[in-house]
Amino acid sequence: MSATPKRKYSQEFKEDAVKLITEQGYTIAEAARSLGIRKNMLRRWKKELHEEANGSRLSKDEKAELSRLREENRKLKMEREILKKAAAHLSRTSPSKIRVYLG
Repeated sequence: MSATPKRKYSQEFKEDAVKLITEQGYTIAEAARSLGIRKNMLRRWKKELHEEANGSRLSKDEKAELSRLREENRKLKMEREILKKAAAHLSRTSPSKIRVYLG
């Protein structure tokens, strides 16, 4: 028994489907039935579009940038910790053991 492949819907299709509910007065069940999709999928699209309109949902670009910034922040924290340990180690080393070579 093979599984059916997951269908992809365009952003325009999703928006038009949600407009059936928000602008034309269809219930979620009626709209889903007429489009041949599940009610929970249409409900999720409506929620996502509402969140995007209110600015409470991050776009794919914003998510990617957030991920990149978190990784950069993690690396910078690690570098800072290494530098702190090096500074602490150098401060414990006696000045006679530290030689500065001026080319």
